[in-house]
Amino acid sequence: MKVMKFGGTSVGKPERMHQVSQLITKDAEAKIVVLSALSGTTNALVDISNSLSDGNREAAKQKIDQLEAHYRNFVLDLVKTELLRTKANAVVSEHFEFLNIILRISFSEALNKDILAQGELMSTKLFCCYLEEQGIDHMLLPALEFMTIDANEEPQLAVIKTRLNQILQQHTDKKIFITQGYICRNARGEVDNLKRGGSDYTASLVAAAINGSVCEIWTDIDGMHNNDPRIVNKTVAIEQLSFDEAAELAYFGAKILHPTCIWPAQQENVPVKLLNTMQPEAAGTVITKEAGSVGVKAVAAKDGIIAIKIKSSRMLLAYGFLRKVFEVFEKYRTSIDMITTSEVAVSVTIDTDEALTGIIKELEPFGNVEVEKGQTIVSIVGNEIAQTELVLQKLFNAIQEVPVTMVSYGGSPHNISLLVPSEYKTKTLQLLNSGLFGL
Repeated sequence: MKVMKFGGTSVGKPERMHQVSQLITKDAEAKIVVLSALSGTTNALVDISNSLSDGNREAAKQKIDQLEAHYRNFVLDLVKTELLRTKANAVVSEHFEFLNIILRISFSEALNKDILAQGELMSTKLFCCYLEEQGIDHMLLPALEFMTIDANEEPQLAVIKTRLNQILQQHTDKKIFITQGYICRNARGEVDNLKRGGSDYTASLVAAAINGSVCEIWTDIDGMHNNDPRIVNKTVAIEQLSFDEAAELAYFGAKILHPTCIWPAQQENVPVKLLNTMQPEAAGTVITKEAGSVGVKAVAAKDGIIAIKIKSSRMLLAYGFLRKVFEVFEKYRTSIDMITTSEVAVSVTIDTDEALTGIIKELEPFGNVEVEKGQTIVSIVGNEIAQTELVLQKLFNAIQEVPVTMVSYGGSPHNISLLVPSEYKTKTLQLLNSGLFGL
């Protein structure tokens, strides 16, 4: 059994849903199909929730009506028979009735999670209406019956595995199951979610839970590219990546794959394929235990980075100094991306300013604290990159015109990271594309 996940753009138009139905029926292998909400829906639901949180019910009502009109038009082109249009419109009515009811309810975080879940619930039910019209045998598999997170908002893979396999064993006659990405239940049994981009996570968790033959992530781009195609003109899809390489690229900015997606598949050694719904014949990228080749594979960039430097000639070399610095970041649940040290200073980077004020206040007793915002991490990723001949020479020759703030090298055999001012991001990516890949 395999898992096929389709993102918002892949189901965002009726004709795209029609195409998805063709892709999931191309072979006879049993499959679980994970769908995101229609493109734009989650953002609209976030806007509705924000309006309610602000107490602006009139604005929320207007946004609800606009979104409902979009779905009514969607149904007109999705299904053609009167019977299935009636059924599809009933789905739309059910969920927009809920959204209109909440206009009269006090807003809460639990209600916010219920609002955000509506997109995936609707997309899967509407897709099932189309499959029914086409005579394609299938079963709706509600994610809220098996997808669960613990009190720390971490997926409970063992519980997911048990619940999901129990359901599948009761329906061995079915070959196609449709389920929702992103949504789940939390430790209190309430509707919750796997955060933004979580449909990738759902697919990977499901693939791990059923020990699937493959986890296919279908988007609107033909695999992981060697550079950001939105910024760099000449990019190419990468044929094969290891789980470690893909995890590095996803974490450091490659938008095609959610960073959390790799771990569950890696645990059960389930191959992940990145494929293009609009070009299904394209080979895409396969992610497996094996890297396939040695050397530089790709460049990725992560924006919104803050550099923090602690200068202290008195304390830096003292026993336990670094531990005390790291404890500050641990206290504020803030992860560090890069770190460099010198005789009198330690520099780290973080990707959020949520706890910045508290962090700085607690670091100040250790020495002089300097903060630089507006930075970008540019990561060069590949298998055994640290041992690749001339890679550093090519890298630094390529970016002679770029003021580099920090360099991280040797911490991972798959990654060399540079910190540059964000205004140099585009130039850096373009120079690296030429210097490292000759493109």
